[in-house]
This record gives sequence, structure tokens and C-alpha cells, in this order.
Amino acid sequence: MRFIANVIWVVVSGVWLAFFYAIAGVLLCCTVIGIPFGLQVFKIARYVLWPFGYTLVKTSEVPAMSTIGNILWLPFGCLLFLAHLGTAAVLAITIIGFPFAIANLKISVAAFTPFGRTVMSNREVQAAVAAHRLSANDIAVIPERA
Repeated sequence: MRFIANVIWVVVSGVWLAFFYAIAGVLLCCTVIGIPFGLQVFKIARYVLWPFGYTLVKTSEVPAMSTIGNILWLPFGCLLFLAHLGTAAVLAITIIGFPFAIANLKISVAAFTPFGRTVMSNREVQAAVAAHRLSANDIAVIPERA
């Protein structure tokens, strides 16, 4: 079921959103200062392209650095968030697109706060929670329950 959801997602919004993230990543990697931002954006772009079966998890070892990164990221994040919002509005018009619109809004959290987060498969998250390496507070976004 996840494969079908991901294929539909790629067709209706994943390609375009991942393309916007990739453009932002390339632009950021053009400068030495922007390379850490660009690399994080590429990780999120992969998640935006194929989100179902994966979870965005908080992993910040140094919360102050993540906060600074997220504040500096805010101008780019606003543009990407608007792209998510517009895509969600268009998808919400149809019954078939409504679940994808909701997933789009959940994923848009990554547009605002990409630093201090990583993408893990749902199985890895379940294993980490069972081993008490992750708590429920560390799980940022779950577009689909496994």
C-alpha cells in the first residue's frame, strides 16, 4: 500500500516539491556558508519525493546550533512552505487528493525546521522506540502509520 501511495504522491506533488527543494539545495551549495544548509535540504528533498514509510525524527545533539540554523533557514523555509500550502490546497479539492493534502501539510513542518531532524524508516523508528532510544517527543512527522 505504501508503494502505491508513494507512486501517486510522486505524480501529484512529489516531483514538483522535490524539484523546488533540489533547486534550493543547489543554490545554497553555491556558497561555502550555505553548504550545510544545502546538504540538509537534499535530505529533506528525498523525503518529500518518497514520504510514505518514512518519518521525520528530531535528532539534535546540539539544540542551540539547530535553532540558529532554523532561524537562518526561515526565508527559504517560508517559500517552500508556501509551495506545500498551495499543493495541499489543490489536492484538497478532490476526494482522492485529500489524504495527500493532509500528508503535504504534515510534511511542511520540514520546510520550516529542517535542522536537528533526520529521516528514518518507520521500522527503524519502531525499533528505536522499543529500545528506548527515541521517545514520542522525538517523532516530528508521521505521514502514514506502519
